[in-house]
Amino acid sequence: MIGCSRFAPRYSLPPLIGLLLAGFFGCAANHDRGAPDRSASPITTAPTRPSETPTPLRRSPTNPIMLGIDVLESQGFSVLRNKRVGLLTHPAGVNRRGATTIEVLNRASTVNLVALFGPEHGIYGNEKAEVYVANRTDSRTGLPVYSLYNENRRPTPEMLAGIDVLVVDLQDIGTRSYTYVSSMLYSMAACFENNVEVVVLDRPNPLGGLKVDGPPLDAAWKSYVGAFRAPYVHGLTIGEIARMAKAAPNVLSIPEVFAVSEEARTRGQLTVIPMRGWTRDMRWPETGLRWIPTSPAIQDFAAAVGYPMTGLGCYLGGFSHGIGRGHLFRGIAHPGIPNERLERELRALNLPGIGIRRLNVTGLNGQPAWGLYLEITDWEAWNPTELNFHLMRLACRFEPTNPFAAANATQKRGFIVHTGSEAFFNDLVRNGAETNIKRWFAQWRQQSAVYQRQSQRYWLYR
Repeated sequence: MIGCSRFAPRYSLPPLIGLLLAGFFGCAANHDRGAPDRSASPITTAPTRPSETPTPLRRSPTNPIMLGIDVLESQGFSVLRNKRVGLLTHPAGVNRRGATTIEVLNRASTVNLVALFGPEHGIYGNEKAEVYVANRTDSRTGLPVYSLYNENRRPTPEMLAGIDVLVVDLQDIGTRSYTYVSSMLYSMAACFENNVEVVVLDRPNPLGGLKVDGPPLDAAWKSYVGAFRAPYVHGLTIGEIARMAKAAPNVLSIPEVFAVSEEARTRGQLTVIPMRGWTRDMRWPETGLRWIPTSPAIQDFAAAVGYPMTGLGCYLGGFSHGIGRGHLFRGIAHPGIPNERLERELRALNLPGIGIRRLNVTGLNGQPAWGLYLEITDWEAWNPTELNFHLMRLACRFEPTNPFAAANATQKRGFIVHTGSEAFFNDLVRNGAETNIKRWFAQWRQQSAVYQRQSQRYWLYR
């Protein structure tokens, strides 16, 4: 997962017309849009870290929303009755009271939970990033745990032979290169091919459902890092992405990895359990839910906000994120640029919705240090990915050689599968600090608008 590995802190143009005609999903216009969920009123609570919450909360604090697992429980687990159940989940898969979905399903008398499946970092989140996780027996439940982060990225027929339905409860963070959505899509593909039903328990997009930003993913570069074509900030919930994968051709296909046939996709059974009380304008602090770290580098909502803002810009070129041992994805530094000069450079960009402040911390050597902290001053004006591309241009100015031109094949592939655009990478290679990123921003904004219009047919919430 990029947020936990390649984006881990080192402390201190395709033609638009083709996209407009073909669309992101290869989908027809007559798919069911689904009815928005209005079964409960939106509710909220105060954030854990008020300084990390951009702009005032829109709702008065009260009870948490109902997550998909809460709704499933309120319905008596009816969709799972008389079925052998597998569960794909991780530590952030909890109900609104904080009980894990593993616990909830395992103790339910009407649920026959027979197997667990773990994504990157494992079912308990204690595995390192980009390190294969072995199959094992869960010491807490006695159930087999099948790892989907080793030589198998999707369930094998043998893993699926003993279950009738796979339940998916994973917390995404709204950014394309986070691998939990990939784990769901790979698993859906395997289930559809092996006649196993899929039930997805929906969860909030922490960034809300209205922000869509950044370059779309080239179809040829789909991978486990980015398994579906969308702008970098995609604006969907994980349940809405599942609906898209079921309804739209070519979503459940990864070049040279797998391709689900149209017959299997059409035949496949998918049930999405929507939330109650969530609306698209809700950011995480307004859900009333406690943040459970989704991975080692995303310990809080602040990191989830920073992830699309700095992660791509720190991939190549010498920039790092974090200040001291904390503030992942929110602090920014470069070994060749003194903090004072970097502060001037960043302020001169006048990026909408982003403020910069000095933060005093204890450095890695135990001595006092200060760094540059990025804060969101205006959520509506903020373009989540914009800063990354300015960092890339600055890296070309301050590095001795163009770091993109000097990239080896592995670095090039890593950059493209995360960022999404081979043409943009090639532009950086050719032009370095002279790359016209404003032109790219304009193109990506147009493409994002097309994507958002097309993706509305899969919305479950308004």
